[in-house]
Amino acid sequence: MADINTDRTDYPYSLESQPAYGMLNVKIPAGKTLKVEASAMAWMDSSLSLKTKMGGGLKRLVSGENLFISEYTASKGDAEMGIAPGSPGEIGHFYLEDSKVYLQNSSFLAASPDLEISVQFQGFKGFFSGEKFFMIECSGTGDLWYNTYGGLIEIDVTDNYVVDTGYIVGFTEGLTYDVHPVAGLKSTFFSGEGLVCRFSGSGKVWIQTRLASAFVNWADPFRRVKKKKNDND
Repeated sequence: MADINTDRTDYPYSLESQPAYGMLNVKIPAGKTLKVEASAMAWMDSSLSLKTKMGGGLKRLVSGENLFISEYTASKGDAEMGIAPGSPGEIGHFYLEDSKVYLQNSSFLAASPDLEISVQFQGFKGFFSGEKFFMIECSGTGDLWYNTYGGLIEIDVTDNYVVDTGYIVGFTEGLTYDVHPVAGLKSTFFSGEGLVCRFSGSGKVWIQTRLASAFVNWADPFRRVKKKKNDND
């Protein structure tokens, strides 16, 4: 491992290749289990045992989103594993103490076993309305790791703060929010801007410095398009 992080944690860990292509290396103590986003395992000690299950229960089914979590258990002594998120970006860590954190659907990376991970359906008030109508609730006491697309910025909110919904990675409890168009409907349509969230209260908000849909729009003109043959050819 690289230098071990000295933040409060029950699982010694290090973050490598930050900030552009972060990877999480974790030591799982003997007899302990780590919850990991199902497709994120990059490497692991052969002594780790694996079980994959579906998370979110009924709320997951209502939202239509699949949340699969793999559980890695160090049944034969301490063991290490490497965890890589799907998007190029930065990895953050937060230690919950009988509290809650809300993440956008693609930002959950790993968590200690005592944290409850569930999907919260948001309906038409959907927090991430530009993306999908649900978010992941992480509650309890323990370690939580999350990832971004692009760099990570942590904001301490003490009153009010406005963020484009697509750039929000997550936020802590204690914050309330209201989602609305950035301007009037007409100006929103012509400007290409979407929804923004006005936070109020006291807590932390994590934002990412890049937006996947914006990158797709930027890259679209560079795609190689296969020309269709004319009927007379």
